Amino acid sequence: MTQDPNASASGTFRIGGDIPIHRLGYGAMRITGRGIWGTPKDPAAARATLKRLPELGVNFIDTADSYGPFVSEDLLREALHPYTGMMIATKGGLLRHGPDQWVPLGNPNYLRQCVLMSLRRLAVKRIDLWQLHRIDPDTPRKAQFQVIADMRQEGLIRHVGLSEVQIADIEEAQHYFPVSTVQNQYNLGDRKSEAVLDYCTQHSIGFIPWFPLNAGQLARPGSKLEEVARDHGVTPGAIALAWLLKRSPVMLPIPGTCSPEHLAQNVAAAGVALSDAEFETLGRLAAPATT
Repeated sequence: MTQDPNASASGTFRIGGDIPIHRLGYGAMRITGRGIWGTPKDPAAARATLKRLPELGVNFIDTADSYGPFVSEDLLREALHPYTGMMIATKGGLLRHGPDQWVPLGNPNYLRQCVLMSLRRLAVKRIDLWQLHRIDPDTPRKAQFQVIADMRQEGLIRHVGLSEVQIADIEEAQHYFPVSTVQNQYNLGDRKSEAVLDYCTQHSIGFIPWFPLNAGQLARPGSKLEEVARDHGVTPGAIALAWLLKRSPVMLPIPGTCSPEHLAQNVAAAGVALSDAEFETLGRLAAPATT
């Protein structure tokens, strides 16, 4: 691993075509308590991790009002405001009733409240990327998409993203606003969203893979992933991230951690140049899921 890894080595992507970010970002879900509920076990470590981000060139952070709830956004403000040179993306549209409990709520009044409260917690006048955390199946889609379009028109949000969607969902939402990013679960060991990723690549839509470090059985001791990691002098997790970065130019991995040391290990992925043979071998070993 290099002495001073820097996310700038991962390359640049422009969110919505106009906001440049380094492709290797940071997911701020883990700076909360168990079950993504309450405060982190070690608040000092969480703050130290956040303050380390700009030093390592990480300028794209993904969070949500439901992380904590509210804890993640509050910590980001405390540690990094005014976010000079950084883009803070957040999400809304989920209710939290307890640890590991997530309930979609797409009522237009609630979505507007989500945006207004995130603006207050993050202490910004506009959210540069606001993402609908889930499309609520119990609320008309038109109502959800229309209020988001209205808030974009009002200048409360600049760009809009969707999370856990299919191609048809993206195309339907595009009637109301440009979809700048899609955030689906995707990693070396779980690639059910291949078709969505290919669509995003074709249309220059940023693809934010959540749970990006999961490599499944590939991460076992003595595995090919471990061998490749040893050859490059980085952790297996860094190789899993490097694989994602090579997979598509619109890929924006957001590994999360509450440890400054683990953060540096993850950022080292930006400087890893996998060979085509390494990329193809790892991809074959973790064949995409089809169900």
